[in-house]
Amino acid sequence: MKAFVLRSYGPPDGLDLTEIDTPSPGDDEVLVRVRATCVQPADWHLMRGEPYVARLMPGPLGLRKPKVEILGADIAGRVEAVGKDVTEFRPGDEVFAMPKQGGFAEYVCVRESELAPKPANLSFEQAAAVPLSALTALLALRDQGRIRPGQRVLVNGASGGVGTFAVQIAKAFGAEVTGVCGTRNTDLVRSIGADEVIDYTKEDFTRGERRYDLLLDIVGSRPGSACRRVLTRKGTYVVIGGPPGRWLQPVGHFFGALAAGPFVSQRLLQADVIGATENKRNLMTLTELIEAGKVTPVIDRRYPFEEIPAAIRYQEEGHTTGKVVIAV
Repeated sequence: MKAFVLRSYGPPDGLDLTEIDTPSPGDDEVLVRVRATCVQPADWHLMRGEPYVARLMPGPLGLRKPKVEILGADIAGRVEAVGKDVTEFRPGDEVFAMPKQGGFAEYVCVRESELAPKPANLSFEQAAAVPLSALTALLALRDQGRIRPGQRVLVNGASGGVGTFAVQIAKAFGAEVTGVCGTRNTDLVRSIGADEVIDYTKEDFTRGERRYDLLLDIVGSRPGSACRRVLTRKGTYVVIGGPPGRWLQPVGHFFGALAAGPFVSQRLLQADVIGATENKRNLMTLTELIEAGKVTPVIDRRYPFEEIPAAIRYQEEGHTTGKVVIAV
């Protein structure tokens, strides 16, 4: 099969499109013929091995070379074969998932416990736009944020991959949603359900008079101390992302934003989708919202499989609206 293999840290052109053996599913695994995948910030962080401090921490970054050889954490496709212990899927089924690696290939093996049927009303490309970003938004709102109907929720970074899902999911849970984005995306954020939109080029949301019950910080454009000022006394601040950097960021933003946690009445948390253990159940929750018409993926650009390096270069520019999808 064809796959983009990451052999060393570096720019997108260092990804090696090559022929490798098609994997065989283990007893509890499903072999999926990938029809679509996505590129996202996690891919170029892993590709470049940045921030450097993360190479010293537990995770997918090795000190001198990457531990992950095939990037891509979103897939949608058809079941090609199943292991002997698999009971819920059979060849031909249309599925989607968030594998820990392997999406930048024609085939990938996924554990049955991490795989879900593809939403019936989505194409493969639309379905591939869902897993990592929508799961991140769902867990940040429902699990870390403990969102409730009628709450005021602010999404800082409302026009990106996670942000466009967060706005829609928060509305589906009955919240009043404010989205923060740039001028060119204000109409889009309104169109996906935001009750109020703040243009960060014209207004600093941390200096407003409104107070929020829950703040999702996806871009880390303002210090955590400033974000806490617009929370209610018992409000919740969930950090999802931060400014990019070669040496420390966004790790430094996470630590700085959460450092005051023991000393304030507000809840300060970091979103954790990688450590989630109920991905299948959570994907099915998202499917219910999608098939009910409450959540729709926002796709910025589509690229063919052979142009994954170009797609990553575009993603690295930091101005993506919604998701960048790859047709395999």
